[in-house]
Amino acid sequence: MNRSRKPEHPKSRIARLLARWDAELPPALVQDQARLKSRRRFLSQVTGAAAAGGLLPVFARTKEQPAAGGEAVLKEPWLTLSLVQEHLFPAGEDSPGAKDINAIGYLRTMLAAPGVDPEDRVFILKGVDWLDGVSNERLQKPFKKLDAEQREQVLKRIARSHAGENWLSLLMLYIVEALLADPVYGGNPGGIGWKWLQHQPGFPTPPANKKYWMLG
Repeated sequence: MNRSRKPEHPKSRIARLLARWDAELPPALVQDQARLKSRRRFLSQVTGAAAAGGLLPVFARTKEQPAAGGEAVLKEPWLTLSLVQEHLFPAGEDSPGAKDINAIGYLRTMLAAPGVDPEDRVFILKGVDWLDGVSNERLQKPFKKLDAEQREQVLKRIARSHAGENWLSLLMLYIVEALLADPVYGGNPGGIGWKWLQHQPGFPTPPANKKYWMLG
């Protein structure tokens, strides 16, 4: 007697998908939790994030934000990464967001820089596929097609996995660096992050031909 197989529940498929992602989590990132947790604590201090005690700074936006600058010319995976950055670090009434500090430009520069940890690069870029996998299973649309509320749902879901937590934490680390680094590295245009934090940078600032990987 033939029995039709019961369709697998979407939640089970998502759990299985995230379990596979966990299995591919680079061991070096697992061992480096102290660095990520330290950077998250620092970020909560400089931004005054209301949810500093949580896994990540607040996901939810206080108001709907405009699309990322240059979004029309961004190609995948950078488009989705820029949208995740904006959701993790939205602009406030008096504070810059990921778009303002050009967090995606900084991330692209640093992932292409000599000496970057290759596991960081692969993990961040491949994470877009995992994120879209969860988004498609949960809402039948890729992440870039979701509205703000739906994006929060998906990000909170992946944050409950080890790989998802590490992926979001690593993206936050690069956002913090974009906020604080010299503009020569692609983020913090015009020193917008410094101005917000009332920080006086060292002088002279590095010229384009003396980025740190060009020295030594």
